[in-house]
Amino acid sequence: MSHHASGPNFGFPRGDARLDMTDLFAFPKPGDRGKSILVLNVHPSVAVNPPGPTTAEPFAPGALYEIKVDTDGDAIADIAYSVRFASSKDGKQTAKVRRIQGARATGMFEEGEVIVEEAPVSVGRGALVTKAGDCRFFFGWRSDPFFFDANGLFNKMQFTGEDFFADKNVCSIVLELPNSALGTNVVGLWARTLDNTREGWVQADRGGRPLQAVFLPGEEREAYLKGEPADDDRFVGVFAHELEHSGGYTPECAVGVARKLLPDILFYDPRGPASFPHNGRTLTDDVVDVFFSMLTNGKVTGDKVGPHGDLLDEFPYLGPPHD
Repeated sequence: MSHHASGPNFGFPRGDARLDMTDLFAFPKPGDRGKSILVLNVHPSVAVNPPGPTTAEPFAPGALYEIKVDTDGDAIADIAYSVRFASSKDGKQTAKVRRIQGARATGMFEEGEVIVEEAPVSVGRGALVTKAGDCRFFFGWRSDPFFFDANGLFNKMQFTGEDFFADKNVCSIVLELPNSALGTNVVGLWARTLDNTREGWVQADRGGRPLQAVFLPGEEREAYLKGEPADDDRFVGVFAHELEHSGGYTPECAVGVARKLLPDILFYDPRGPASFPHNGRTLTDDVVDVFFSMLTNGKVTGDKVGPHGDLLDEFPYLGPPHD
């Protein structure tokens, strides 16, 4: 389910839906190839295990929501956009965004240049947009753009075309940035959420490419979510084993496919059109068909579900939240 419910047994990382990263998107701004749109979605409105709605509070106050940018191909962050939220007594939330560059971008810091402060978080249908220089930002509830027959997955991949996510919501962090703010040429992107505990910062969830973490077994999944892309080579064997089991790959072929999936980074070149899995990811890319075709070695090629019709033509591009 993309990266939804990526915790143990299709629960949430650290048991908190607000820390659950669901999807990462990167695509050129429509009508302006000099800028890019980055979307980090978190906090599914509905839980799978146990089933039911999650909390109405959009983001976890005090937690960190980060988008990492690797500019030189070593799977280590060179730039980071870090967002932290605060809640007021009346229940409203505001966001502070920092841009961190250089060696500090790899850490868990509350440092860096503040580029947005006290930006309002949207909870209604209207999108509250914050402008800062030549950048724009949005934070809040939106219609979940991910489309997938999730019930078909739990029915032994017998897909019927019923879109589980058609009426679901997520909390979105949307950044409109000049391409120059991402470095030069091709960059590698991933996102993560960090919980602020008594013992310090703990990484709850992370990912760049859709769906990969969810198909890993429990203990390996937990280690994977706590890891870093630069260390993902240690998971090649685990990925290969799952590919042999699900797709009937030979051991040699399974290792080859696993190495194409790792490190878990979404590569993006703002100079060309976006299309997953080759360049970034748009809100309408059918990542499910791509992933399950790979996972099953071509035995399952689609779930009969297409993109949502409530997407917007303008910033923040995601449709208004459902009631």
